Amino acid sequence: MSARKTKIDLWAENKELFTPSAKVPSLVKVPAFAYIMVDGSGDPNTSAGFRDAIGALYGAAYTLKFMLKKHSGIDFRVMPLSGRFHTDQPLELLPGNKNEWKWTLMIPLPSLVRQADFVKAVAEAGAKKHASPALPLLRREILKEGLCAQILHKGPYADEKPTIEKLHAFIREEGLTFAGSHHEIYLSDPNRSAPEKMKTIVRQPVKKAEATGSR
Repeated sequence: MSARKTKIDLWAENKELFTPSAKVPSLVKVPAFAYIMVDGSGDPNTSAGFRDAIGALYGAAYTLKFMLKKHSGIDFRVMPLSGRFHTDQPLELLPGNKNEWKWTLMIPLPSLVRQADFVKAVAEAGAKKHASPALPLLRREILKEGLCAQILHKGPYADEKPTIEKLHAFIREEGLTFAGSHHEIYLSDPNRSAPEKMKTIVRQPVKKAEATGSR
């Protein structure tokens, strides 16, 4: 295979996954993706670990992008940041204490990016000035969420509750139940966008709910 390639764009290749309606929830099938991931806990609004994790993810992703482009001619779009929030029950995210949240931040990668490429990129990023202290915590992992319900939230993160409730109501109406962690995909940069113009995909893996009652 020639080293010359067009730019790989996971967004363009999977547009239905990243362009949901803000009015009506929908169901999508999310295939397996490779991700750069990092785990942590605490309130995303105040946790230094959360900020360090974001810096590490983007540092590694862009180092990987430019490294591959330089050495192999392969280029890819760095995708938006995602966050998965882990609780025993997704409903607990609504009234829950954010200081007790456990989360996994991640950025998807093209499938051709191998473990050896990832390891090299993390090492290069770590050697740079002002490198994030969370870089050693990064890992590359395959995640397949499968069937998911999702909707677009417009506005500040703090105002997500009605959007999440709408998504959960849709899940129940479809005869489905939760099958994985609450997932948010951040389409806007909070440092560059007005709060009312922020866009976030709210996604929830689902499965068919078990029937109740006698047959």
